[in-house]
Amino acid sequence: MTSDKIIRVSIWVYLGIFFAYLLGPLVVMSITAFNSPSFPRAAPWECLTFEWFSALFQDERILNGIKNSILVGMGTVVMSVAMGLAGALMLTQIWPKLRATYYTIIIAPILIPGVVIGISTLVFWDRINRMLGLGADSFLSNGLFLTIIGQSTFIASYCMLVLVARLQRYDIALTEAALDLGATHAQAFRKVLMPFMMPAILSAAVLAFLASFENYNTTTFTFGEYPTLTIELAQKVRYGITPAISALAFMIVALTVFFALLNEANIKRKAMIADARKDATVGELAGKIEVPGIISRNPAAIALIVLLIGTVTVIGSAMTYSPAQCIAGVQEQKRIETEKRIQELKDKRAKDAAEKAAKEGAEGGAVTSAPKPSNNSGFGNVFAPSTLQEDEGAAPEAGSSNNSGFGNVFDPNALNSDDN
Repeated sequence: MTSDKIIRVSIWVYLGIFFAYLLGPLVVMSITAFNSPSFPRAAPWECLTFEWFSALFQDERILNGIKNSILVGMGTVVMSVAMGLAGALMLTQIWPKLRATYYTIIIAPILIPGVVIGISTLVFWDRINRMLGLGADSFLSNGLFLTIIGQSTFIASYCMLVLVARLQRYDIALTEAALDLGATHAQAFRKVLMPFMMPAILSAAVLAFLASFENYNTTTFTFGEYPTLTIELAQKVRYGITPAISALAFMIVALTVFFALLNEANIKRKAMIADARKDATVGELAGKIEVPGIISRNPAAIALIVLLIGTVTVIGSAMTYSPAQCIAGVQEQKRIETEKRIQELKDKRAKDAAEKAAKEGAEGGAVTSAPKPSNNSGFGNVFAPSTLQEDEGAAPEAGSSNNSGFGNVFDPNALNSDDN
């Protein structure tokens, strides 16, 4: 194998590992959305079910979070794109010596933690609300307003970067020509600059919406009575989740893939039409150009069609398929396995009890047949029970020795002899 082939294989292996690491959790979570257990898991597989999608659409908190996320996202898109476009235009027209300083100020919100932005937004607008003498229920204290303002603070910086990249390729001579031809600045902006900036504006809008939709750090301090989807999911995770969350993740992934394929198919179609225009005649350019094989030569369009067919098939299957019989069989199997396990534990306990009883019986017989142990404790048998019994049963004889080890000082006869 040559070095080129080794490098090519290594690149493909690296890409495979990278995409497995990147997309593996999403694939596993998507699988759990179709498994019947009440806790999200991909293995062991039990029954194919679509009930978690139904449970998702019946969850009022999740639906309310999605609605609030869409409202916040739309407001954030409007404010972020407007501020980002204004910042991009200012950056390209400001005095060059101040451009670096201005750029640093505009980018600074990206470097600030979202927690700090959320707290500062809440404190700042609360002070403004008090200074204006408004009540606690004013729009300045509204969760939607605070969340949109807080998110737009740093998302506008992302939008500005996207718009600046597009604006750097704009020829200012086009605007000057429009002004020379009698257009006002508003007309030149609307009819010359905006059409050129529209692709970047759409990209910035999509970026702003996605960044707003998944934001949690800033939103957790500002949502008030309007919890977004990320807030609701975080609260559900604390008390346990169900595969309905996996169903939601699967739908988000499917929609993302759908729009990505749609955009790629549209870009490929425009490229094929542009290539056909290069070789077209004047008559063909005057009418509508037909491009043969515009779908068959467009892999993204083919993948999009396959995705749509698969989606229709899954929805149709979900309306007719019932996993009740499969779930009942799985539950019966679990019941049998549980009873078998309980019986095994009972048998094991009975066996252990029998072995313990036999062992205790053998030890009892050995104790009764064993000889009387000696009581040689090293203290001259002074603590032996037999010694006490003998002393209690018979009076001490005269002249008997009472060698206790202390020189007979405790002998009762010693006191009598002293008295005499």
